[in-house]
Amino acid sequence: MSQPIPTPSEAKEAPKVAKGLEGVIAAQTSLSHVDGPGSQLYYRGIPVREFIESESSSFEEVVYLLWNGRLPKQNELDSFRAELGKHRPLRPELIQHIRNLPKTSHPMAMLRTLSSVMGIYDPDGDGYHPETSWPKAFALTAQFASVIAAFFRIRQGLEPIPADPDLAHAEDFLRMMHGRTPEREMVRALDAYLILLADHGLNASTFAARVTTGTQSDIYSAVTSAVGTLKGDLHGSANQRAMEMILDIGDPARAETYVGGLLDQKKKVMGFGHRIYKLADPRAEAFREIARKLCERAGNTRWMEISNRVEKVMLEKKQIPCNVDFFSASVLYVLGFPIDFFTTIFAASRIAGWTAHVIEQQKDNRLIRPSADYTGPMNQHYTPIGKR
Repeated sequence: MSQPIPTPSEAKEAPKVAKGLEGVIAAQTSLSHVDGPGSQLYYRGIPVREFIESESSSFEEVVYLLWNGRLPKQNELDSFRAELGKHRPLRPELIQHIRNLPKTSHPMAMLRTLSSVMGIYDPDGDGYHPETSWPKAFALTAQFASVIAAFFRIRQGLEPIPADPDLAHAEDFLRMMHGRTPEREMVRALDAYLILLADHGLNASTFAARVTTGTQSDIYSAVTSAVGTLKGDLHGSANQRAMEMILDIGDPARAETYVGGLLDQKKKVMGFGHRIYKLADPRAEAFREIARKLCERAGNTRWMEISNRVEKVMLEKKQIPCNVDFFSASVLYVLGFPIDFFTTIFAASRIAGWTAHVIEQQKDNRLIRPSADYTGPMNQHYTPIGKR
């Protein structure tokens, strides 16, 4: 007679489970550092606030830094910007795929699909090594903006506006969306948004991309994994939910009652709390000022007034600070992006970090395969179907 198989707890001491992998170091990276206790975010060692405080910084400059490990000189930045611009136009097949999608599709579902479709039309789409991944990183980073803008217009029954490779990335993004030359302040606000969201350590979507890359799958598959992960309410789509809440409140006088009702029902107030930042999210601090300036310029400060009231209630009642999604929601809204597009704009920024992490993983790869603590029954036996 066979001996009973010892249960996991009998065989050895039960392992300690880190739910959500909290506190587990699963990779090494030189791209960005998230300092929770210090409420700081660094790109290659540079505090992210310094990019926002500088009038000369740009999203292209940050992408160059993440991909190359240093800030570019002027001629290098000019060349890099031109290369991104060269990749921004969409091939007709991609535009046709966008036309074929139901107009009721969520923009993140569209972006997830197009991330995969882009790989199908790349003759070397299955390439895995870093040297073959760089051209794909350019294409993905440049074309995310073009894909999002094309779907936005097609959904409205309008024709997509072709990219202008000679323009800066943020400027061309807004032009392709709205069909007109954007004001400088609007371009600067979108540029700041793209800078602030470009990378953020080993967040959920970046981890998903690295896990996919770890199997030696291609960069398009990795980015598709990342987009699907970003789509969730506990990650990228919190900015959409935060703006929906602000619009639902509607009047600053209703903010305290509204938030109090959510708290009484034990519901989450979107845009508040962060796994890493317990005192303050440095990106939220930057977005507060950007949102204030944009709202004042637009002549409508209601969204800012509601946001300030909600933040005040959350600090007084729960001592929970807002995160990057809260004030950035108002920024995107004033820039004219539909609410259900908010997370795609997040992706249009984070694609810079995703591609950088994918190539970093490729350079020193090992299959990412954590263990699980089995908690099911043991010593079970198969019973033929006639005796069940």
